[in-house]
Amino acid sequence: MRSKYVVLGLLSFGFLALCAFSTKNTPPMQKQVLKRIIIDPGHGGQDIGAKGRYSTEKDISLAVSLKLEQELKEQMPDVEVVLTRKTDIYHSVVTKARIANQAKGDLFVCIHVNSADPIRNREFVGYKTETYYKGKGKNRKKLTRKVKEYRTWYTPNPAKGTETFIYGVDKTEQRKAAASEGLDEYMDSISAREIKALEQESSNDPTKRMLANVMTQQYFQRSAKLALTVEEEFQKIGRISRQAQQRKKGIWVLQAVSMPAVLVETGFISNPDEEDYLNSEQGQKDIAEVITRSLRIYKLSLEKQLGITSEGSGGK
Repeated sequence: MRSKYVVLGLLSFGFLALCAFSTKNTPPMQKQVLKRIIIDPGHGGQDIGAKGRYSTEKDISLAVSLKLEQELKEQMPDVEVVLTRKTDIYHSVVTKARIANQAKGDLFVCIHVNSADPIRNREFVGYKTETYYKGKGKNRKKLTRKVKEYRTWYTPNPAKGTETFIYGVDKTEQRKAAASEGLDEYMDSISAREIKALEQESSNDPTKRMLANVMTQQYFQRSAKLALTVEEEFQKIGRISRQAQQRKKGIWVLQAVSMPAVLVETGFISNPDEEDYLNSEQGQKDIAEVITRSLRIYKLSLEKQLGITSEGSGGK
């Protein structure tokens, strides 16, 4: 996917400031904080996404997502995994968001492949004679002049590495709308402690709009935390990280889902070496394992934050 982005100078103001709840003098709970993860393989069907020398974004995204699904089932057996597609079919972003929201997911992870425009090369090769005319009618004269001549060719862009996006900060109102749609189900499912914490944060105006605002900020903080974790884990296996970022113009599906959400750009299909890696069994396995580790860290962080004792998150 091509994008202009702004690097999150990310988030020295503290990720969990709005969603960290005090656990002092309160016995541990057994509530499961991450019950359902939605995996969204980017593009599909007639929408091929970015294209490399021999492969397409839609196929790589699906292959990685299927491996990620299997890895999550093995490493996090207590978490349900829902894919927005399991075959080469097209869903609009509206449909993807609807699938995620109707499934009542707790987290949305979108898998994509990046691309960068080829580099335009230009070289001076000499002069050529150009004919031109000056004047009109009987005074019109044919003249010649020497002009510079250039050779132009294109080479693959060497851009490489991973980057993980969250929705843009300018999309807060859309995010609040999505949060509001899922608020009733949310209020039915959250614990007494979480309700109390929300009430403390919104004591001046404990209305549905206020709660939606709190949830929106909580989603942003959790999304940012996960995005950073994903990129840190990629670096640990030697991948180049282009950092956790937010799009200037946002990514529609990320702000339309009523849950924390990230979009992982797994590499550059426009780079021949990266295209080979993204299509390899080892490369896809690496990516699935990195994202799974990141999700386990995310889950454990939420449990610790909420003072929840886990009976075991599964896996090795």
